[in-house]
Amino acid sequence: MNEHPEQSGSSATSRATPADEIISTRRLESFSDGVMAVIITVMAFDLKPPAHESWASVDQRIPSLLIYVLSFTAIGIYWNNHHHLLRLTTTISGGVMWANLALLLSLSFTPVVTQWVGLAGRSTWPAVAYGVVSLLCALTYYVLVRAILRANHHDATLAGALRRDVKGIVSPLISAAGIALAFVSPYLSYACFVMLSLLWIVPDRRLVRPHQH
Repeated sequence: MNEHPEQSGSSATSRATPADEIISTRRLESFSDGVMAVIITVMAFDLKPPAHESWASVDQRIPSLLIYVLSFTAIGIYWNNHHHLLRLTTTISGGVMWANLALLLSLSFTPVVTQWVGLAGRSTWPAVAYGVVSLLCALTYYVLVRAILRANHHDATLAGALRRDVKGIVSPLISAAGIALAFVSPYLSYACFVMLSLLWIVPDRRLVRPHQH
């Protein structure tokens, strides 16, 4: 008679553990979604209409609008891939949480450099600063993927999806090239960041296909 409650408790515990892990994943995803939404909102607040009705006044605002679109796209890409990544994740460790916070910290610098580029897009140092933030985001996302792999080493599906991380390796290289080219021409630097967005604009198929399956 005494064995049955123990077995029942053990069974309840084994059933509760996966649910707890799923809840933790959802909480991490919800928190990250909120932070990214705030980052986009802050960038939107920095948008200003033309001061006058003349074309010259409109032309002065075009750089701010273009860099806003680029930054909005970059945040959206991280949000999209972050969503698919966490949907495949079943175990959230302390390392995953800290790596996720590092990614969010890097992304939170985006409004500052976006505004700076909008004000002085033809200058070298705003382009360098934008590239540094882009590089930090790429590196911290790569670290997050590695942390998730370590925490979910038992998950063959996730390991198979993330085994070859070509984009994760190439992205920091493109960002670093953008930083270097800023000293030649800021426009070459921005071309690198556009290229980086085009590389990631389609959600990572490694993450989407296993989730759909």
